[in-house]
Amino acid sequence: MSQAVVTLRAEGAIGILTINNPPVNALSPAAVQGLIEGLAVFEANPALKALVVHCEGRSFVAGGDIASFEDPAFSATPYNQFLGRLEASARPVVAALHGTALGGGLELAMACHWRVAAPGTRVGLPEVKLGLIPGSLGTQRLPRLVGAERALDLMLSGRMVDAKQAQALGVVDEISEQPPLQAALARAQALLKQDWAPRRTSELTAAPASLPAGLLDQALAQARAKPRYPAHEAIVECVRAASTLPFAQGEAVEARWFARVLSSDTSKAMRHLFFAERAAEKIPGLPRDLALRPIRKVGVLGAGTMGGGIAMSFINAGFETVLVEASADALERGLSTVRRNYDASVSKGKLSAEERDRRLARLTPSLEDTDLGDCDIVIEAAFENLALKQQIAQRLGQICKPGAIIATNTSTLDVNAIADASGRPANVLGMHFFSPANVMRLLEVVRGAKTDPGVLATVMKLARSIAKVAVVSGVCYGFIGNRMAEVYMREAEFLMLEGATPGQIDKAIESVGLAMGPCRMLDMAGIDVGAKTIIEREKAGGLPTDPTYRVMVRKLFELGQLGQKTGAGYYRYEGRTPAPNPDTQAICEALAKQYGIARRSDITDTEIIERLLYSMVNEGARILEEGIAYRGSDIDVVWTAGYGFPDHQGGPMFMADERGLKHVVERLDHYAATRGNRFGYWTVSPLLRRLASEGLRLSQYAG
Repeated sequence: MSQAVVTLRAEGAIGILTINNPPVNALSPAAVQGLIEGLAVFEANPALKALVVHCEGRSFVAGGDIASFEDPAFSATPYNQFLGRLEASARPVVAALHGTALGGGLELAMACHWRVAAPGTRVGLPEVKLGLIPGSLGTQRLPRLVGAERALDLMLSGRMVDAKQAQALGVVDEISEQPPLQAALARAQALLKQDWAPRRTSELTAAPASLPAGLLDQALAQARAKPRYPAHEAIVECVRAASTLPFAQGEAVEARWFARVLSSDTSKAMRHLFFAERAAEKIPGLPRDLALRPIRKVGVLGAGTMGGGIAMSFINAGFETVLVEASADALERGLSTVRRNYDASVSKGKLSAEERDRRLARLTPSLEDTDLGDCDIVIEAAFENLALKQQIAQRLGQICKPGAIIATNTSTLDVNAIADASGRPANVLGMHFFSPANVMRLLEVVRGAKTDPGVLATVMKLARSIAKVAVVSGVCYGFIGNRMAEVYMREAEFLMLEGATPGQIDKAIESVGLAMGPCRMLDMAGIDVGAKTIIEREKAGGLPTDPTYRVMVRKLFELGQLGQKTGAGYYRYEGRTPAPNPDTQAICEALAKQYGIARRSDITDTEIIERLLYSMVNEGARILEEGIAYRGSDIDVVWTAGYGFPDHQGGPMFMADERGLKHVVERLDHYAATRGNRFGYWTVSPLLRRLASEGLRLSQYAG
């Protein structure tokens, strides 16, 4: 028996099968083998009249060992056979749930005869978030416990429910204030006294009333409308089997679908991102015992859209937060926006009125920047102007308490210059939130040349506290995401000057899976935002000497066509609905004539996709060469968590690997030959060319 991971001991007449596989008791191959061996020992001992399945540490089994799915020899069969034996036991089997019971952990619990949960327990089957389905009979047992409709909702969304909801649904039998093991032992003893017959989930029938007419057909149609996510169709078909077939036949249906989705490109990409997000938390060179700075009180300077969203991120997580603005009107506008956001959540039932009030009570508005003096971290969210941010940093350096962290929310500017202006650069870094800051998952943490390692480590931990996915970037124009977005927009504009329309460009990019093409994206963000970024970069001497560089966005800005906010940009708008803008065509033709750019009618979708996305990949490789990003997978996290790059593609670096780096290099060389390469736009990164020649993967590169 695998003693280090799973143990079996007796307490009186009750066996206790304990999993101890920190940190979350994942079902590693060793854990599965230990469970199999432990059950065999229990079965062979008639003196044990009942069994309790229990986990040490902070959680019940929080899922399978995702890494084991990468093994070509992986099979769910041994674990599934174990669950069948466990459920078939003639002696009562009680699960002691606490923390989370997710995926294979909930499937383990559902194979037990009785489930006791601690009050804070959360359960769920989140496999769909990895492009998978529950592969250990979750698709068959859950509908039998909660009904087909609710099972579909839980599995298609992958959401967790708390212990009370789980009890109401029928997943949990009992909630106990006792420690989980004691509660489960007490229940096992009570069942023995009652001479209780085991309740086997597999022997239940999904109630006909739980299957409204047409439900599965409608769900199937919706799933097939998302062909890039085959797990959705698989879940529907497995629930159909659970609702209409005997358990053994449903088990076979689930096994076929699980094998299919496990090998799908979508699941491979989503599993890559699962590991990438966890790798991004690890900073090379930082000792594990590094002392972190305590963060109890947060300051935000600037109550605009970004500042208000940042403040909400912190008060949502329980932090006392001071929000400072320079004028009463601006402060009230910011507070009104925050209140409206919370009121909307209350009206939609996502938040109680009491919780809204508790969160707002944690927010202290102020017109005095000196009120930031006792904050542990202060984040400035002022307008994107280097001189202004340097002035603010200088002021914060004067008023913040010793040891306070000063963060700038710049999206493109020189964090080192801002840090030096503070007079205490070791305490300064960038925290680039994405709008709306209270919703978007990504946080680029920009490590300055003089940033103290403890400051970096503190902010990375703080990011987890406010439910952000944090990626460290070095200092350069645009950091990781916006630097790559710049070459993406560059090629979009060049294609427009050459003859492509905004609609053609956006349609081609959206065909890859991005929710919005570059022209719609910039119209929504604001043409002025894009143009001012270029203008600021030009002032800093950071633009190429190409006179045609981003002339389109600058011309639209000059004409006051700022996108949705003015009703016209790359498109014309009635409300938020885009329509072709004749002015765009005229402007493109005029600019092409002015700069001697040949117009053509043979631009294909393939060319659009390659020029926009492969340019990004090449820039990503340069970012890795320069040490701006630690890993290729970090870049994938930035683009999927912050820029809407489709998770089923795994991010731009993973996408390039899957298409073949040799192919990407060949196409970059092709555009250098056909378009010319006077300004180095098509010069292939030496790293990219080397990895392509050696057959290595860009998404796995770590400098």
